[in-house]
Amino acid sequence: MAHPTPDDLRYTDQHEWVRDDDAVIVIGITAHAQEQLGDVVYVDLPSLDAEVEQGQPFGEVESTKSVSDLYAPVSGRVVARNDRLDEQPELVNQDPYGAGWLVALAPADRDQLDGLLDAAGYQALLEG
Repeated sequence: MAHPTPDDLRYTDQHEWVRDDDAVIVIGITAHAQEQLGDVVYVDLPSLDAEVEQGQPFGEVESTKSVSDLYAPVSGRVVARNDRLDEQPELVNQDPYGAGWLVALAPADRDQLDGLLDAAGYQALLEG
């Protein structure tokens, strides 16, 4: 089942989404990604104040089918993590663009956001 790709987000070719909330950016995985994974059973997120580097793994999502790395869309410092996922990893499946968010970063270089895909670009990637 195809989900709409929200226009107000940016995307990576690794199927993460990014919401720019001025001082911080919020990161999650796309509806397409959670569909491919199947039922999410565990999410491994970095701790607060961890430094992440653009393009590098910063955590994992484990599903009934596989384990997938999460890649940082931009470099920065973790300023919030979705602790609800420790007890309710299924939120990633139920609400990937809302309650299923993963982490918020204070970006090291906001210009890195310019290299991310817009909704149309991400949709084109999915349609291959």
